[in-house]
Amino acid sequence: MQITIHILYMVASVLFIVGIKGLAAVRTARGANAISALAMGIAMVAALLDIELQANIGWTWVIIGIVAGSVLGAYQALTVRMEGMPELVGYFNGMGGLASALVAVAMSIFAWIHWGEALAAPLAAETTTVGIVGLAEAAAAPAWSTITVDNAVTLVLSILVGGVTLTGSLIAWAKLRGVMSGGQIFLPQHRLINLALLLITVLAGAAGYFVVPLESTTLLFTLLTVSVLASFVLGVTFAIPVGGADMPVVISLLNSFSGVAAAMTGFVLYNNLLIISGSLVGAAGMILTIIMCRGMNRSLANVLFAKFSLTGGEKEEYVNVKSGNPVDAAIALTNASNVIVVPGFGLAAAQAQHSVREMAEMLEARGVNVRYAIHEVAGRMPGHMNVLLAEANIPYDKLFKREDIEADFKTTDVVLVIGANDVVNPAAIDDEKCPLYGMPILPAHQAAQTFVIKRSLAAGFAGLKNKLFESDRTLMVFGSAKEVVNGIIEEIKAL
Repeated sequence: MQITIHILYMVASVLFIVGIKGLAAVRTARGANAISALAMGIAMVAALLDIELQANIGWTWVIIGIVAGSVLGAYQALTVRMEGMPELVGYFNGMGGLASALVAVAMSIFAWIHWGEALAAPLAAETTTVGIVGLAEAAAAPAWSTITVDNAVTLVLSILVGGVTLTGSLIAWAKLRGVMSGGQIFLPQHRLINLALLLITVLAGAAGYFVVPLESTTLLFTLLTVSVLASFVLGVTFAIPVGGADMPVVISLLNSFSGVAAAMTGFVLYNNLLIISGSLVGAAGMILTIIMCRGMNRSLANVLFAKFSLTGGEKEEYVNVKSGNPVDAAIALTNASNVIVVPGFGLAAAQAQHSVREMAEMLEARGVNVRYAIHEVAGRMPGHMNVLLAEANIPYDKLFKREDIEADFKTTDVVLVIGANDVVNPAAIDDEKCPLYGMPILPAHQAAQTFVIKRSLAAGFAGLKNKLFESDRTLMVFGSAKEVVNGIIEEIKAL
């Protein structure tokens, strides 16, 4: 049985590696997701067999947990709308952090209970050892009598990373969901508060394992509670200074944290699969976080800790804005040779991706070359626009990363910006006072003509005025993305 379990763990580990590798490309992402799900299923079977081999547990609660988790996960996956995908990802990250923290707490309680049972065993005081000290000395010994040093370190780290991931993800969910303000919230002496919470989390946990004698059960549980609560509060104070414009970076970073938390849990449980898969997720999330930061031309420290000082652009009035309608857009699009579509969160919010695909197919039937330019921070999570367009079965070879298509805007006849804002703001190129200055953008302003579909002239997540809207080459088409695109489709049919 043990050989079978090891083989299952190895197979699951390999499948996780293949799955994460496949997620790097849009074309292979769907199959990679299925492979990763298969790996998780195999891992669960192996873990259950491993538990049955090593311990006598109540299977009723295990089965209840599996069924409840499966039903909840399936319901959320089936009912989530594309604009709600970032919140769901943040929620899942938080649940991973919660699981890690719960394992650390459970293992700590188990160690203390084990110590008490061993100490109470008759005739054992002189002959039995617990951990590295004899039971005769255990009453005055610190908690690491029943927990090895490496386990104690990983338990503390599991509480720290798991707690921060949980509440940090919930804050990200709340900001994306609109439950709380998407603006930055800074407390007085914010950095000192974060440092103090970090020290409390680590020192309280370490004291419970290395300092306090085991007979002080109340004090041990108190220190554990303090450590857990401090990690929860740290997650809140860590996430609230980050504004809505930077949420894609935070979602990616918290995804990395959830992987690290899983790896820490693997060390606690001596589970190599958790260590491997958690390390892969942690590394992949951090790499993606770095890519996102580069896409914004900002450091991670700047995203997390810097105050995003606006120039007042959101208060400036627009001048010389020209409005168009679906008829103008349809005429321009059908007469164009090359068209680039720039998707943004407004496209997701209006659920217009299927209408966009229908419009593109009609244009392609007329000989128009239609492509999609996707900025790395478009939408509200990494890859949001890729997933959105893939859901509508738009061909993968039509989706282009910013760096692969930005040079083509100069020779493009028409650019159709749907719901995007900050990622096409020319101020990032020519206004040194703009907070976005230096951020790579999709240069829609360089095309022969640009149509921007938006509900209004309201600012994007960064809260800044968009100079593209005032360009002589730009026509604003106001309205819901889906309604406007459907209007364009009807006009194309009539031409």
